[in-house]
Amino acid sequence: MGLFGSKAPPLVGIDISSTAVKLLQLSQSGGRYRVEHYAVEPLPPNAVVEKNIVEVEAVGEAIKRAVVRSGTRLKHAAAAVAGSAVITKVIPMPGNLDEDELEDQIQLEASQYIPYPIEEVSLDFEVLGPVQGNPDMVNVLLAASRTENVEVRQSALELGGLTARVMDVEAFAMENAFALIADQLAVPRDAIVALVDVGATMTTLNVLRAQRSIYTREQVFGGKQLTDEVMRRYGLSYEEAGLAKRQGGLPESYEIEVLEPFKEAMVQQVSRLLQFFYAGSEFNRVDQIVLAGGCASIPGIAEMVEEQLGVPTIIANPLATMSLGPRVQAHALAQDAPALMIACGLALRSFD
Repeated sequence: MGLFGSKAPPLVGIDISSTAVKLLQLSQSGGRYRVEHYAVEPLPPNAVVEKNIVEVEAVGEAIKRAVVRSGTRLKHAAAAVAGSAVITKVIPMPGNLDEDELEDQIQLEASQYIPYPIEEVSLDFEVLGPVQGNPDMVNVLLAASRTENVEVRQSALELGGLTARVMDVEAFAMENAFALIADQLAVPRDAIVALVDVGATMTTLNVLRAQRSIYTREQVFGGKQLTDEVMRRYGLSYEEAGLAKRQGGLPESYEIEVLEPFKEAMVQQVSRLLQFFYAGSEFNRVDQIVLAGGCASIPGIAEMVEEQLGVPTIIANPLATMSLGPRVQAHALAQDAPALMIACGLALRSFD
């Protein structure tokens, strides 16, 4: 099974993050997508640490619960490995090779690019197109991940009653979902857009130019810091704090003393990530910021980022133009939508 996969039965997208399993199933008719089934199922603390699955049984159980709760009947899934676990390289190759010859050649070349023993690695490749100024050569995107990263995800899906048909890369899944929100942006299609996904423990910057990813970077920061502070300050359990964050019911001091400083910290993280990008590229600005992930749902955060960084900022909603199946609750989905970018990108693999 390759990292990119080929035409196959319809797939359910499964995003395994540090705090939850997110399941999304889409259908398509007449060029429009429809959300058929979805579920977000929380994971026990430390079952997944910084995108590494530590307790595969706990993750499998959560996938099983998500399948039941969502009502999906599909048995094939698309999942993804995190960017930090994947090496991607664009390498030029002779354009006259057929698929098998190309595969053999890449196996030979790959060892130069990959710092692990080649027998411990899952490889896949995709031909991007001719090399500029050299029509006899093609650019090939090589993606490699340690086999254990892929296998532990396959095992978790199997425990949850699903078969992994596609193993993608989170950044590519994001890019896939980004195509859905590109039309909501007030910038030209070739603009430079910073997609910032602020999850529970990790924040990922994905910079896209003309809708293709040109830079990614991860750093440890996320909503768990806010949850921890709520636990500490108000003497709540992890579950209670998470619930209170979403549903309210905290003392008035929460907004000013806890939430505001967290929002300030989040703006600083976005700013820092952009500084890394500017320092490592020829660019010194982005045209638009798109906030995704669970923390994007914090009221007023987009306005704060826009005001302090001087860049137009919106909240990602990859499902904005989709119709909803009878099993889907519109209100819950709207709240979860910014956190469903990866799940959405994976669910879209059904229509490749």
